[in-house]
Amino acid sequence: METIPVEHGFILAGILFCLGLIGVLTRRNVVFVLMSLEIMLNASGLAFIVAAARWGHADGQVMFLMILTLAAAEVAVGLGLIIQMFRRYQTVDINVLSDMKG
Repeated sequence: METIPVEHGFILAGILFCLGLIGVLTRRNVVFVLMSLEIMLNASGLAFIVAAARWGHADGQVMFLMILTLAAAEVAVGLGLIIQMFRRYQTVDINVLSDMKG
């Protein structure tokens, strides 16, 4: 069985991370920002998996499980914040959050 070169895995992880970063910086919808953060977390997980496969250690898989746990917690807290924001302001636009003071 032929393996994928390490460089290709890292290039894919870098591209995914850049796409997620662009999404975080340019979007105004909170849901899209959270999805972009998920893409960034998955890209970093992919980098850990590729590096672990290259070196033959299981550390990358352990780190990826920790990243998945962090992503699940981020989604739970983020969706709770989105629900509260929509109840209060009737929108999920990030610019509305500048009204939240105190």
